[in-house]
Amino acid sequence: MDSPVPRRYPYSVRFVILGGGPAGIQAASHAARLGAHVTVVERDIVGGAANLWDCIPSKAMIASGALITLGARSSRMGFVESGLKPDLEELRHRVSSITNRLAVGNARLLESQGVRVLRGSGRLRSPNLVEVDQIDGPVVEVPADAVLLATGSRPRIPSWAKVDGERILTTRQAYPPHTIPEHLVVIGSGVTGVEFVHMFRSFGSKVSLIVSRQQVLPQKDPEVAAALEADFLDSGVTLLKGARAIGIERDGSGITVNCDDGRVVRGSHCLLAIGSVPNSEELGLDAAGVDVDQSGYVLVDRHCASNVPTIYAAGDLSGRLPLASVASIQGRKVAEHVMGLDSLEHRHLDYDKAASAIFTEPEIADVGLAEAEAFALGRKIRVTKVPFAANSRALINGDPRGFVKIVSDPATGVVLGGSIVGERAAELISVIALSVTANLKVSDIVESLFVHPSLAEALADAAD
Repeated sequence: MDSPVPRRYPYSVRFVILGGGPAGIQAASHAARLGAHVTVVERDIVGGAANLWDCIPSKAMIASGALITLGARSSRMGFVESGLKPDLEELRHRVSSITNRLAVGNARLLESQGVRVLRGSGRLRSPNLVEVDQIDGPVVEVPADAVLLATGSRPRIPSWAKVDGERILTTRQAYPPHTIPEHLVVIGSGVTGVEFVHMFRSFGSKVSLIVSRQQVLPQKDPEVAAALEADFLDSGVTLLKGARAIGIERDGSGITVNCDDGRVVRGSHCLLAIGSVPNSEELGLDAAGVDVDQSGYVLVDRHCASNVPTIYAAGDLSGRLPLASVASIQGRKVAEHVMGLDSLEHRHLDYDKAASAIFTEPEIADVGLAEAEAFALGRKIRVTKVPFAANSRALINGDPRGFVKIVSDPATGVVLGGSIVGERAAELISVIALSVTANLKVSDIVESLFVHPSLAEALADAAD
């Protein structure tokens, strides 16, 4: 028989969650299963910005665009090339239907677990009281023993950019598209920026990317960034390295971007992908005494708890890794901490072991210690790399671009990290992520019996 769950309260915990995104959904579902009385406040849809504007719509667009690039490779696979053209109305329907289906599924899940969902905006009145301004109802006050703030973030708009939603766009205004830009100028070469470059390039747009530093993806392994740059250049993307945008002007049917080094870029549309800011202004943080940093992110500890014992923050609002996967596990950990589960069996989050992916073509994924990072730290490592050009499944699929790189401890053989550039990298990285989390050795990967032929065999080859 299972032992009872230890509780911090002698009664059912009143757990209020502001924000129904990945962090909020996971926290609500897990806490409800543990016996809490849960209320979720969400002003848009259950699923939050990740489902409405960010992760899901962008990946749906990229998946559709992949059919076009696959068609372009058809001549290498024994077929006469056939041109595919996007049907924008059908594309918009596809994206919205996926979003709606996920929203309905999430809402039904929470409803089945007894979670109350209030549509509206919430704010703290005190550490134990939340005021909710409902969209279709009166303002109500909800008492709470614990509150999770998971209201996410929004695109950052610099003072020199006047976004109009027509020619000058944020990432949330770019899809589903009502038109395919003739020439899109993307400002920002981080993860979001390069995904949009790939997305619109696949739909036929001419694309120029303004790169403020000397490589795209400045926080990634230089070898990984170089592989993506090479693919961009091969497909006709213009890279403006070392250029920082300082102004955008709309001129009739086009736009002009001015850079600090005097370079000028003209295009039909401009997309801003230069980071985000937290949605923390209207949460009543001052009234509850919650500390934030100079950028507005809530300061949290390893439990995602703020300086106020009853108030937590997760997801983008916590200022940690802005990944939906990280937000989800943060929400789960918060639920466990609220319900008194804090033992060796419930390990604290190690953000250094979080896997991430970039859905370009080829895909990019990494986890754990990177080669350049280890070099900067003066840490001894062993790096092994195998190209997909030597992998039978990659050759069969007609896309042998990229490689698998594994970083390990030369003394113990323990896997410390890895990077993958190539087809299905976002799926394949899970093997390395599990190895990093569980302190597995390269020999454990080598001795695993992978399917043949498969892309995963490249992992065993790199580990061997």
